[in-house]
Parts: sequence; C-alpha cells; structure tokens
Amino acid sequence: MALTETTDMEIRGRRYGDAAPGRGSARGRMRGRLNGRLLGRERDRGQTAIEFLGVTPLIILLMIALWQCALIGYTFSLAGNAADEAAHKGAVAQGLRFTECRDAAKKHLPKAWRKSLQKTTCRSRSGMYTAEVKVQVPILVPGILNWKYPVTGHAAAPLEG
Repeated sequence: MALTETTDMEIRGRRYGDAAPGRGSARGRMRGRLNGRLLGRERDRGQTAIEFLGVTPLIILLMIALWQCALIGYTFSLAGNAADEAAHKGAVAQGLRFTECRDAAKKHLPKAWRKSLQKTTCRSRSGMYTAEVKVQVPILVPGILNWKYPVTGHAAAPLEG
C-alpha cells in the first residue's frame, strides 16, 4: 500500500495532525471495556508467563533426555570404531598382536571415554583377528560420571602375514 498525499490532510486515516485515528464514540469504548471485564479478560494478565514457567521444567527434562540418548549413541559409535581399529592393528602386527590391539583401542577413543574403558579383548581364531571393546556411557558430561552398564563394540579383520 503506497503512502500518498491528499489535499485535505488525510493520510491513512489520520486527520489534521491527530496522533491516531478515531476509535469510535466514548460510549462504545466504555461498552468494550465493560464487556472485557465481564468476560474475565482483565484477570488473564500474566497467564502466559505462569504457563511458561510451568512448562519450562518439562522442556529442560526433555532436553536432558535427548542429550543422554545422543551420548549413548555416540558411545556405541566410538566403541565400534575403536574395536575396528584394534582388530585391524592386531591383524597386521608382526610382533605382539595383543599389545598392538589394546594400544590401538585406547588410541582411538577420546580422553573422557579412554578413562572409562573397561576391557579390550583381542583373539585370533580361524584366520580372523577379533577385538571386543567395552566402554562405559557417560552421564550428561563425559569424564565426570559414568553409567553402570557398558557398551560393547565388536570387530574382526582377516589375519595377514
């Protein structure tokens, strides 16, 4: 809508320098206020703030639950990757396969998860070198507190040499 000038000083409903367009008669405004009071609109002030405060703890709990689920999934991914790297290093190693396997598992975990590494099992059987890595899941903050139940990653690689 384009703003245009008119000859009688009326621009978008304002006349003769008024601050705002007229809203009807005083009697009509009084009737609107009275209807608002009778319907309880005056009592609803601040209700949105109270509802927001009531729902906020639920939103926070949902965000914490989602974060914990993300940590569980990430721990599964880390355990699988560490087991894969450990099995590969153990299969390729010429000397002490078990030591190479265990060191590779530790090396491929972040520092916070490395502290919670419970067990690394490396074996060779029937032409395959297998690795199993057990890592504990952190609770909310990695490196501070760990979940009681470990996550296990399994991997295998063909023996070489």
